[in-house]
Amino acid sequence: MKRDLHLLLVIFLVFLLPVTCTAAGREEKQLRAGIIGLDTSHVIAFTKILNAADVRPELSGCRIVAAYPHGSPDIESSTSRIPKYTDQIQKLGVEIVDSIETLLTKVDVVFLETNDGRPHLKQAMKVFRAGKPVFIDKPVAGSLRDAIIIYEQARRLNVPLFSCSSLRFSREVVKMRDGAVGEIIGCDAFSPCPLEPTHPDLFWYGIHGVETLFTVMGPGCENVVRIKTEGSDVAVGQWSDGRIGSFRGIRSSRRGNGGTAFGTKGIQTFGRPDRFEPMLIEIIKFFRTGKPPVSAEETLEIYAFMEAADESWKKGGVPVSLKQVMKRSREEAKRFSP
Repeated sequence: MKRDLHLLLVIFLVFLLPVTCTAAGREEKQLRAGIIGLDTSHVIAFTKILNAADVRPELSGCRIVAAYPHGSPDIESSTSRIPKYTDQIQKLGVEIVDSIETLLTKVDVVFLETNDGRPHLKQAMKVFRAGKPVFIDKPVAGSLRDAIIIYEQARRLNVPLFSCSSLRFSREVVKMRDGAVGEIIGCDAFSPCPLEPTHPDLFWYGIHGVETLFTVMGPGCENVVRIKTEGSDVAVGQWSDGRIGSFRGIRSSRRGNGGTAFGTKGIQTFGRPDRFEPMLIEIIKFFRTGKPPVSAEETLEIYAFMEAADESWKKGGVPVSLKQVMKRSREEAKRFSP
């Protein structure tokens, strides 16, 4: 009997244990990541996190290896940052390349980080044609039309695409979304909202608070009304089930990010946005699986909300239908020739 047990133990050690060790110790492919656009502080923060010697396990296996600096041709707040961030990222061991085409030969996945949403369509098309999964930082585009085209072309070429504000994955926001106050019946969200004349007003920075609103409320907004003054914005949306959600954009007072969630089990204020780690964890998952954590439909509804809010203000604060704004922009998008 003892001899039989001994024999079974030998068989286990010889044949099964190595398989177990191999499975447990198997490392996933190291992803080489590239950055397009060095005009936002995000690029330095992302590189420091992902390329750190002691990177967190959830963020391991993706290293930024190359960057193409240029993006916006005429927004001074963007173009003026490029030399500083180029120098900083080189010191972090990232190679600077002279074209997007060259970048795409050196990487597996792409962070499209140009702060200006207008060049994103042209930049993204090069990435799509190369078949590389891409995260597009906010704003996904400089217009709803371009955002629609970007998602349509990614679908046509079967390339994984994902875009969001980092606030979507802040822990306190996620708690509200996941039922901390029960079923959500309303939300008031706020964020800084400086304006940039080349973009619809809320696209430039208000996107943070608007995406917070949609993270908590979910999609389904039907129309929006907006009031704008020199120092602030208020955009109020009505959802198809009768719920109401609002966004307040702040320009002239102390600025911050947060909101109040109204639920069936309570009312809770939230704030204290996390930095970038929660979002980067989702991006790495996306790069590996090709499955975006936010649908194209929800992202496009967020941009329809912001564009409809712009139209509401121009019309004197009347309600504007997201469905009509989306329909018009889709018709405009049909004229795009790849």
